[in-house]
Formats: sequence, C-alpha cells, structure tokens
Amino acid sequence: MKNDVDVIIGGKTYTMSGYESEEYLQKIASFINSKYQEVSKDEGYKHLDNDLRNILMQINLADEYMKKAEENDDLRKQIDDKNKEIFELKHELITRKEEERKRR
Repeated sequence: MKNDVDVIIGGKTYTMSGYESEEYLQKIASFINSKYQEVSKDEGYKHLDNDLRNILMQINLADEYMKKAEENDDLRKQIDDKNKEIFELKHELITRKEEERKRR
C-alpha cells in the first residue's frame, strides 16, 4: 500500500509518497533536514542562490552515499574473507581428523 506523508524539509511542508512506512519516510525527511542544517552552518552558503544551494546539498548527499557504499563494500569484503578463513579452517580440521582416524 502506498503511503502519503506530510513532512517538513527546510521549513517547508511537502507530501512524500512511497510504499515504505510513515516512520521511514519521516526518517528520510529528518535526514534531509540534518543535511540542510549541516551545510547551512557555512557562512558562504547563505550567500548562494537557490540553484547553487541545491547543488551543494546534492554534492553532500552524494558524498555521504559514496562513502557509505565504500564502507559497505569494505565490510562485505571482510565478511567474505572471514567466511573463506572459516571454510579453510573447517577443511583443515576435517583433514586432521581424517589423518588421525587413519593412524589408529
């Protein structure tokens, strides 16, 4: 079911629509607001026109996304490495048990 949720972003009310929960859509709006607050702390931001403000916001969001995606890739690689290590240790354990069984 599609949800329509009124949210406030940058002091303006918008209606967000999506199949996610109302709580999730509000969380997205809250995240966007925190980004607006973050970039607007820079004194130079206040002197930019709306187009440049929007571009700056998009750059900041893309930057955060790319960093999180890279962090996610690094964590997935670590998990893959650990899984490979576990597999090799299990194989080694089975091999040693088999060798021990043959010696008896």
